[in-house]
Amino acid sequence: MPHTLNFRRAKLTMLSLARVGNPLRSEPLRTSKELCTLSDADNAILTPSFLKPFKALERRAFAHHSSLELNEVYRYAATIFESKETLCEQGRKIARHLYNTSKHPNIKAGDLCVALVEDVLVDGDPLQAISIIKSESRVPFLEVTDADGNLQLVTHQGISPDKIDKGCLIVNCDKEGGFLVYTFDKTSSGTNFWMRDFLGVKFRRDDDFMTKRYADMCVSFAKEGLPEEMGAEEKCRVANQAIGYFEERDEFDLKHFREEALKEPEIIEKFDEFRGQQDEEDGAKLEETFTIDKKIARKAGNRFRSTIKLDSGVNLSFAPAFKESDASVFERGFDDEKQMKYVKIYYQEEI
Repeated sequence: MPHTLNFRRAKLTMLSLARVGNPLRSEPLRTSKELCTLSDADNAILTPSFLKPFKALERRAFAHHSSLELNEVYRYAATIFESKETLCEQGRKIARHLYNTSKHPNIKAGDLCVALVEDVLVDGDPLQAISIIKSESRVPFLEVTDADGNLQLVTHQGISPDKIDKGCLIVNCDKEGGFLVYTFDKTSSGTNFWMRDFLGVKFRRDDDFMTKRYADMCVSFAKEGLPEEMGAEEKCRVANQAIGYFEERDEFDLKHFREEALKEPEIIEKFDEFRGQQDEEDGAKLEETFTIDKKIARKAGNRFRSTIKLDSGVNLSFAPAFKESDASVFERGFDDEKQMKYVKIYYQEEI
């Protein structure tokens, strides 16, 4: 089951700062010699700013092709969790590692903040976490000052909490499995360096991850992977059958899914091609058997809506649960007198 994050009791307690340039442009790396001192007022503003971006992100974990201990950010984070007094030293090491991996012309210089956060609730349990954020853009703001009884307007450049470009939240949970990691990169510029080169993280390939990946893939497949000549109604049918498989069964088996949900050889072939593209993008093959998370499957299904557009100006939108084959609520026909097609939909009440 996916972990539930809650930040209502969380508090930022220690903070290390750095300014990380791009070595290709001969921009320097500047790190703090001491931790940043925070007032209660600072804390009230900074804590939500350092945590809000990590809501509703997919879970990841640190990884390394040889040994997890060789993942630098994992090693620095583990040291901080073992002894929080090392945050300043380990924060400098994190900044140095980021600097060394910023060797791409598209990577911008920015301000790096490494913060220790107490009492992040994970499934109700209070845990320590490390928030790493990088802001690559500064925004102007105005301040009215009083100088000798005369009001003056002063302009400054600073970091906006809404303009944080990159972030990583490391929760002190499952150390042996690479910790619980949430991360984002809003300005990757096609480099992928934040996730791959700097952090070295991978998706946690558990049951809820597999359910989401396959269910999302079914929705995308119905929209993008089927032949263009296939109508909206037929695409809706394929999506209904695929999502229905997840709703009706507790266990997923790829071979059984292809036979029971997709059925037709042409559709199976197209799905296998689509799945192969997904595997290539993920850099690893999806599992062929796993336990289905029904809640996640329903969320994915709710994203799919099929629409029949009629030349009379009427659009009919169908939810995933709709079964066109159910003649008790849906009827198609041809009116000989008017020489026109028609659709009838029966219902109990409007909702």
